[in-house]
Amino acid sequence: MATAEQREAGQDDAESEDEVYEVVDLTEYARRHQWWSRVFGNNSGPIAEKYSVATQIMMGGVTGWCAGYVFQRVGKIAATAVGGGFLLLQIANHSGYVQVDWKKVEKDVNKAKKHLKKKANKAAPEINTFIEEATDFIKRNIVLSSGFVGGFFLGLAS
Repeated sequence: MATAEQREAGQDDAESEDEVYEVVDLTEYARRHQWWSRVFGNNSGPIAEKYSVATQIMMGGVTGWCAGYVFQRVGKIAATAVGGGFLLLQIANHSGYVQVDWKKVEKDVNKAKKHLKKKANKAAPEINTFIEEATDFIKRNIVLSSGFVGGFFLGLAS
């Protein structure tokens, strides 16, 4: 028969060999613990439950208009910068200041396109999860979302 000390020593050895580790799946954890639950609390359900239809349309329209207006301004600035840079490059090339190897540029662009197509076909699961969450949000808050879209187009037009 084993003494109490021998049994305790054997039990300690068994515990150290059979340590249990919890494996955490980060994608499941992210699905269960969304960032807005930490910010707004667990009872932040659909907006349709909290505000009237007119208020939702107004909130969506105002935020959409602001986003559209900013998108329009930033888009114009970006288009001007890219177009101006290309124009300066063409003028410098025509004047002889810069020698551009267009065949190499075309080859590099085609190589980059192939690389992007490969990466696009292997969309990350986080992107798919984000798209699913956004679609779910839009479905739950259809009035707010439609107000946002209308406001966004008005902001682009103004």
